[in-house]
This record gives sequence, C-alpha cells and structure tokens, in this order.
Amino acid sequence: MTKYEITGGTPLNGTVCISGAKNAAVAIIPAALLVDGICKIENVPDISDVRLLLQILSDMGANVRRFGPNTIELDCSRVRNAVAPIELVHRIRASYYLIGAELGRFGRACVAMPGGCNFGVRPIDQHIKGFEAMGASVNLMAGYVCADAPIGGLQGGHVYLDMVSVGATMNIMIAAVLSTGMTVIENCAKEPHIVDLANFLNAMGAKISGAGTDVIKVRGVPRLHGGSYTIIPDQIEAGTYMAAVAATGGNVLIENIIPKHMDCIAAKLREMGVKITEYDDSIRVERTGRLRHVNVKTLPYPGFPTDMQPQNVVCMAAAAGSSIVTEGIYENRFRYVTELLRMGANIQVDGRVAVVNGVDTLTGSLVKACDLRAGAAMVIAGLCAQGMTTVEDAHYIERGYENIIGKLQALGANIRRMEEYSEVPAGLVAG
Repeated sequence: MTKYEITGGTPLNGTVCISGAKNAAVAIIPAALLVDGICKIENVPDISDVRLLLQILSDMGANVRRFGPNTIELDCSRVRNAVAPIELVHRIRASYYLIGAELGRFGRACVAMPGGCNFGVRPIDQHIKGFEAMGASVNLMAGYVCADAPIGGLQGGHVYLDMVSVGATMNIMIAAVLSTGMTVIENCAKEPHIVDLANFLNAMGAKISGAGTDVIKVRGVPRLHGGSYTIIPDQIEAGTYMAAVAATGGNVLIENIIPKHMDCIAAKLREMGVKITEYDDSIRVERTGRLRHVNVKTLPYPGFPTDMQPQNVVCMAAAAGSSIVTEGIYENRFRYVTELLRMGANIQVDGRVAVVNGVDTLTGSLVKACDLRAGAAMVIAGLCAQGMTTVEDAHYIERGYENIIGKLQALGANIRRMEEYSEVPAGLVAG
C-alpha cells in the first residue's frame, strides 16, 4: 500500500513545472494504433495510467521506446488484433479508447469494460451510439465490449451526443479517422485535451475540423503516417498546485502552462482573494490573507472543471464564511467529504450540492484517497492542516500526477512517500 505522510502548516514557495496533460496522453497513446509508422510523442507525463497503456500496447505487439521520462516512440505497425490483457484494462478508465482505435484499424475490437476511479456512473452508451452511427455492430458479452465494422470498414455517419461527453467525443473521433466518408459529431465536449487529440491525429495525416467547438467533422483518410507531436500542459495539475497555494498560503510560479486554459479556475481563486498574475506560459499564485467564501458549479469546459471540485472544496473548508458547491457532472463525487470531516471540516452534502462552512483550521488525521482528484484534495488538506496527516491508497494520486512528492518538496512541503507490504504467512499463496 502506498501512503503519504504530511506535516502541514508550511506555506508553499518557489517554482513548479507542469507535466503533460494526463487526459490528452491517455487518448493519444491508444490513437497511435491507427498510425502506420513511428510516432515520437514528447511531454508525456510519467504517471501510472500512461505506463499501463504503454504496457497494454507492448503486449499487443507495439514497439515502445523511451527517451528519458517524458519522450516516447511508438511503432504500432506490427500490432496484432489481440484482446488487451484484462488485468491491465480493468485498472484504467481510458482503456475504452482502445475500442475506437482497434475498430478503426482492424474493423473489430473486443475490450474488457474499463476500470479506473469510481465516483459515479459513467456509461459508454454514447461511445456505442457513435460506433453504430458508422455502421458497427456492438455487443456487451461477459464483461467485454465487442464491436465489428461492416464489410468494407466503418462508414462516415452522423451522431448527436445525448449528453456532453469527453470520452465519447474522443473515442468516436478516433474510430472515424480511417473510415470512408465524413463523420459529423454534434453536441461535442470542448475540453483542451480534445483539441490536443485532434491536433495529434491531424499531425499524422488525419482530416479533423471543429475540435474545441460543439460540432466536429472527421473526413476519413486511407492511412496515417508517422510524425512527432508534443502534448499540451496539464490544466488540472496546474489547477491543483494553484489550489494548494491558495490553501496553504505562499507564493509560487507555475511554469509550462497555457494561461487561457486556466481562466475558469483562476477566476474562482481570485474571487476567494488569491492574487494571480499571468505571463506568456506561466502563472504566479500568491495568498497572504484568509480566503473568502465562494459558490461554484462544475460544468463542461469552459466552465469550472469537475476534476478541480475536490481541490477547491479544501480551499473552501479553510475560507471565511459558507460556500456552496454544485456538482453538475457526476452524481457521486462527494464521497471524499467523509475524509475531510475527519480533519475537522464542516461540510453538509445533499445529493449533488455541498455546503462548506469554513473553519479556522483543519487538523491532521488518517485519511484515504477515494480517487485521483479526491486524493489530490487530501494532500492539499494535509498541507494546510495542523499536525500530521497520513493519506492512504495514494496509488490513486499517482495515476495522474507526475512526481507530486518531489514537486511539493521543492516548494517547501513536508511530505514523504511510504510503501507498506503485507506479509503472506508461510504455506499460503497470495491470490
């Protein structure tokens, strides 16, 4: 078991460099299956989700080469249409992008239902709707999603998403790249990582237009060629460090960001009394006085991101007055509140709404990371709490944050990573 021990109460100061976007990388890597040639991808975050996807592709026959921690070369030209290892697929939500990639390349896909963080129902019915609009037949069998293209391959189609879905938008886009004709996707999600995926595919020879708007058009091409691409900085990682400075106090320069992507996050922190200064590719965050209360509703981009909701709630828990948070994306994303209550927070949850009454101080405690972003929130809470906080199940955090311990230590945080191993008595076999 991985856990973090944090002694809080120290403001953060210094400079931190943001890694590549997790949500872009976990779509771009499966999309490399479509490429006939070598893809060189830079600014790849060194996180467990990426390592899992690279292992899956390697097991399928891809040639994976690393050049340092953040640059990889992928050659998927000899990949066979094999079933991805179920034990790996179950550990990562983004494995569903393999369905679109395999369907687009081989005309058939059989992928186990994905795993990853569990904070609400996240069905893939909109993904399936898109595949079927291109002529595929899709069946759910014994925990697997099996999709078959018609004879002659996928055909261009028209799909209107019943709800704004990042995963469905990206998966349909991936599947449509090598189809015949044009695919139109309406009511699309607009997140920066959707634009990044489209830019990657276009750099390899795809013809995608409209990414970043609510209508995306994909004109099918016969093949994709190899090339080089650099992944955008991670909006949520940057926002997490912004929230950490807001909660603990201090003065931190956050480098390697796209300031425009941070507008929705910065606006709320400014409303709470945080001083934020933007530069070309960096942002400075300063907080000296006590935070003010604020109301937030999570919405699809360019609204306030649901992936920043737990981190923001920690700031509210230490702010003066009462704040209201409305979760507009997932119905069960407040599970982590129980952990904050252990630290002395005053929060009442009613369905998708939480009322956060600020307290003078949080107190260190033993807490768990319920999922990736909730785990980041527990770290922030530990950083601003008085005393020692232990965050268990920290492996969730490492799904999406590269070198979080080293980066926080460089800012002056008192945090360390620990591993605990359970011993199996002699004569027993671990199952």
